[in-house]
Amino acid sequence: MPRYRYTAVNLDNKKVKAFVDARDDEDFRVVMRKMELIPLKYGQVDEAKVTYRLKTNEIADFCRQLTNMFASGITAVRAVQILKDSDFKQPKLNGVYEKLYNDLMKGITISDSMRLQGRAFPELLINMFGSGEASGQLERVTMNMANHYEKEHKLNGKVKTATRYPKIVGVVTVLVVIAIFVFIMPQFFDTIINFGGELPLITRGIMAVSNFLVGYWIYELIGVLLIILLFRYLMTIHKVRLAFDKFKISMPALKKPLKTIYTARFCRTLASLYSSGVPMIRSLEIAGTVLNNRYIESQFPEIIRSVRNGELLSSAVAKIDGFDPKLASIIVIGEESGRLDAMLESTAEMFDYEAEQALTAIVALTEPVMLVILAIVILVVMMGVMLPMMNLYGTMEA
Repeated sequence: MPRYRYTAVNLDNKKVKAFVDARDDEDFRVVMRKMELIPLKYGQVDEAKVTYRLKTNEIADFCRQLTNMFASGITAVRAVQILKDSDFKQPKLNGVYEKLYNDLMKGITISDSMRLQGRAFPELLINMFGSGEASGQLERVTMNMANHYEKEHKLNGKVKTATRYPKIVGVVTVLVVIAIFVFIMPQFFDTIINFGGELPLITRGIMAVSNFLVGYWIYELIGVLLIILLFRYLMTIHKVRLAFDKFKISMPALKKPLKTIYTARFCRTLASLYSSGVPMIRSLEIAGTVLNNRYIESQFPEIIRSVRNGELLSSAVAKIDGFDPKLASIIVIGEESGRLDAMLESTAEMFDYEAEQALTAIVALTEPVMLVILAIVILVVMMGVMLPMMNLYGTMEA
């Protein structure tokens, strides 16, 4: 059945944007009348464009609301219907819920319905829901996933906050340098040349850069865009991305904090899966796809084979290049005590804390580096300005 995107007003004269299924335009208008809505704008949409990838905070909210409703005895169909009817302010999200609800009404399980939404829900969440349905512990799974994605959202937020200051300093530095070289330095050079002053090497170099920026700005803009597009294209090539991700965890200043962040992400995902009843092999298969580092992820097929052949998890994890070495030692304790699930959960909490500290360390390293670069740029510009002026004053005094 075709899907319509519409903008309408309700009886309170408030605008509503959402999606609805209808056989044709006439059926759409009938649906609008039943919903007591007056359509202002509407049209059929491509079904493939309805769904979109939910953000981590949206996934956490989705799981948290399902947990509360399941605890109250509300069925999955009714719970999704409530979500669908309460998210008119977010048309894209509402479109996902509507399609999910329609599939549930056809008798499809919630995990299969989520899979039918394309890229809307992550593979980890779909597998967890499937495990919860099979074990009859769907409420527990939704609670675990709500906690998992809340922590993931919190960590992502800290990453954005941590990188905001260096980005601002970097952008300001570039803009200041461009302004100096494009607007200020050319006038200064003209004045010095008119007085017949001798230009030192450093000043001639700055003049060459200034003339290049002023005379070829369109080519520079095109060049920057081409570099960005080239970098994005190269990151889509598996071997290049593999080498780049390996390089990231080998950089002296970044390897320790990055390894801590990757370890925290793996530990949290594995703990959520294993404590919810997902078999260890399947847990490793899923956990090895959410790290956002191709190099580390490429090592998981061999690790999974080792565990499947009877090797202890601690021994297999110890072989992974890119994780904190403490992880294997901690898992050993869980294996020996027979409380691996509890140990994984406590380890995830520990590495989450260490990941936050690692982000703080990265910021602490980045700030002085950016300030030093800015200071060097200012020093070079000042030298380029002061040296010819001193030469000019010396000539005038003579």
